[in-house]
Amino acid sequence: MGKFKEKVIQPILDSWSLIVGLKITGKYFFKPLITVHYPRQVIDDENLETYGGHVELIGKPKDPATPKCISCMMCVTNCPSKCLTVVKSKPPKLTAAEEEAMKAAEEAGEKVVKPKAPKNPAKFLYDYTLCSLCGTCIDNCPAKSLKFSNNIYWVATSRKEMKIDLLARLKEQATELSAPAPKTEAAPAAAEKEA
Repeated sequence: MGKFKEKVIQPILDSWSLIVGLKITGKYFFKPLITVHYPRQVIDDENLETYGGHVELIGKPKDPATPKCISCMMCVTNCPSKCLTVVKSKPPKLTAAEEEAMKAAEEAGEKVVKPKAPKNPAKFLYDYTLCSLCGTCIDNCPAKSLKFSNNIYWVATSRKEMKIDLLARLKEQATELSAPAPKTEAAPAAAEKEA
């Protein structure tokens, strides 16, 4: 009985994981394909929303060309890949007349408030070659100014192209959204038919 159990029953029991694996494979073998054959098919907008490409800035609702970023440096601090570079804006330089007016106000005993630096970053650079797409920069942003891109058709032919100026990209996206729709030439064609 021991040899029968060792030679017949034990191999049947050991093949149980193979049967479970074949069951899962068979289940997905008969389901329809979810792969898109690119030039012939295009991904619908519903699935584009779930795609997470490179990181990009989010613009303010009233001014899409200005980022919501407050230059707090939380994204840079928490990035394990060190792929983000943020440079804070400097306070505006005072003219000679403004400096004299401030000195005169101080001498008169008035409280003088020097102009503060704007919260918007001066530079926001992103190196996609280093990014691991972990999303910690997005999760740790207190202003919620970062998101993953939905552009699946973005292509770069060199490493240099993968170093992105996110401020310039945000301004470019804002001008694309605000650009008027191209005029069609349908009206002159209708006029020619009437004549």
